[in-house]
Amino acid sequence: MSQTPLSPTPRTQVNRLPQRANYDRTQVHAILDEGLVCHLGFVAHGQPFVIPTAYGRLGDRVYIHGSPASRLLTTLDQGVEVCLTVTLLDGLVLARSAFHHSMNYRSVVLFGTATRVDDADEKLAALKAFTDHVVPGRWDDVRPPTPSELAGTLVLALPIAEASVKVRSGPPLDAAADYALPVWAGEIPLAVTAAAAVADPQCLPEVTIPDYAQRYWRG
Repeated sequence: MSQTPLSPTPRTQVNRLPQRANYDRTQVHAILDEGLVCHLGFVAHGQPFVIPTAYGRLGDRVYIHGSPASRLLTTLDQGVEVCLTVTLLDGLVLARSAFHHSMNYRSVVLFGTATRVDDADEKLAALKAFTDHVVPGRWDDVRPPTPSELAGTLVLALPIAEASVKVRSGPPLDAAADYALPVWAGEIPLAVTAAAAVADPQCLPEVTIPDYAQRYWRG
């Protein structure tokens, strides 16, 4: 896995509030690993589309998967340029003026062309990465895919080569004159939390909730 920084390109260069941007590969990986859903933007038949989907990361590749009949996957499999975005919302920022209200967030924007994964070992590793990305440790606890299930799953890989990170954190930034206003200002932190795991009613009586499900958390 490469540790070299990502170089800005005309597509990833952040022009609006560039002080919030960076091109650090480690931060790209960290945000991708914490997120659960990405949005894929592309143009097909002259029409723009933005599709949400789950994903997984393995090294310097992001993997998506689904049915070979999926319009999203069959379109991307044709070499269409795609923009992948992941956003983590960390808090609401309440300023003294309506104009300066904001949000604290971490986001990744990734551009590239997806390629089909045909190698059986890489395909299986990608599906493991996808499963463990959603629930760490789950893959080793379940039945692996059968040959027919693997054949019925299309996996695409998108290289992490052209990407940028944008982050906002901290309190509101008000106009100097507004700090004298008798208005409360500050941050309301937000986080993804998991409730207690609920067993499938058809679980065998002797099967207990695994530790990774009982202690599941994101962040």
